[in-house]
Amino acid sequence: MKKSISIVGGGPSALMTAAFLDSSKFDVTLYEKNKSVGRKFLVAGDGGFNITHSESIEEMIERFTPIEFLKEALTEFSNEDLRTWLEELGIPTFEGSSHRVYPEEGIKPIEVLNAILKKLDANGTKIKTEHTWTGWNKDALVFNDSTNVKSDYTIFALGGGSWKVTGSDGSWSNLFEEKNIEMLPFTPANCAYKVDWTKGFLGRNAGKPLKNISMSCFGNEQKGEAVITEFGLEGNAIYALSPQIQELLEKKGEATVLIDLKPTLTMEVLLEKMYKARVPKTTDILRKYVKLGPSKLDLLKLNTTREEFMDINSVAKKVKALPVTLTAAASLDEAISTTGGIVLTELNENYELSKLPNNFCIGEMSDWNAPTGGYLLQACFSMGSKIGHHLNSK
Repeated sequence: MKKSISIVGGGPSALMTAAFLDSSKFDVTLYEKNKSVGRKFLVAGDGGFNITHSESIEEMIERFTPIEFLKEALTEFSNEDLRTWLEELGIPTFEGSSHRVYPEEGIKPIEVLNAILKKLDANGTKIKTEHTWTGWNKDALVFNDSTNVKSDYTIFALGGGSWKVTGSDGSWSNLFEEKNIEMLPFTPANCAYKVDWTKGFLGRNAGKPLKNISMSCFGNEQKGEAVITEFGLEGNAIYALSPQIQELLEKKGEATVLIDLKPTLTMEVLLEKMYKARVPKTTDILRKYVKLGPSKLDLLKLNTTREEFMDINSVAKKVKALPVTLTAAASLDEAISTTGGIVLTELNENYELSKLPNNFCIGEMSDWNAPTGGYLLQACFSMGSKIGHHLNSK
């Protein structure tokens, strides 16, 4: 006789779990509180559906905090495995110039979602929408405060605390605390950070990108780009430093990042270019010989004293390590992802709650973090695959 599995949530982790469960062993029902599944999945596709990253799996594992928590899942179902699986569903992918991986041009996020849902339908997965999980009645799940569901296994994939419009609001955390599951408050992870710009600087630079830069904080470095906004800075270069930035914000109330405005030039080459310049003004040297664009040059001037700017050695040091002070993170609802949630020690190696046997938690519910660039989705897919294979082996 088949055993029953309830999956609570309808995001990437939940969908992948359902796709990998053996339909000959299990009756699977997926419960989603919205009118349709995959809302956060589709939002992630706005502006280009970056589904994973093409770097080696060894390099990819290093992007996650903490590293060990997701290492096994990522190894068992890697970025290459994901691309192969999608190809089998009729979704070919390609590697962009930034080494990010996307569905082939012309394939929309809804088409990827529909291909996955077709796989679930073939597996016999039942999907029940507008079913909000509201807690337990003894060992039964309660939906909409009245419907009781008993199952052999329950897989929670309820999301973190970001993008409330998609249904991922972290409101479930109180229900777990009532079961003595240790929780951490949700905090913004991949998000913008506040900088107290001057009005003049904002007037000239709001919305302008800082391309081909490198940022560092607490000894961690990330190449990429950032965008100057009225709130502060956002973009992949700063998102990846969120764990370090958040730690400093919590301890000191502010965090300083160092921006390398010309990461392709060593200090030696930079100084050589500046000393060989045939123009007297520092601004002209930086613009013509170092090739700093208007926004980079303006940012440099904003964070450099007049005396420093007039001295080649001093200004060169600032070009390679320009300190910018961050005073706050964006709100939870504006964050791409969050940290916090279930403390990792509450889960075993298969994401099962030690205090609630046969109950599993995957996706952004627990306290791990990854930068943007396909890493978040890859982790969710890998966790879903891992738990599917784990239950199939029982």
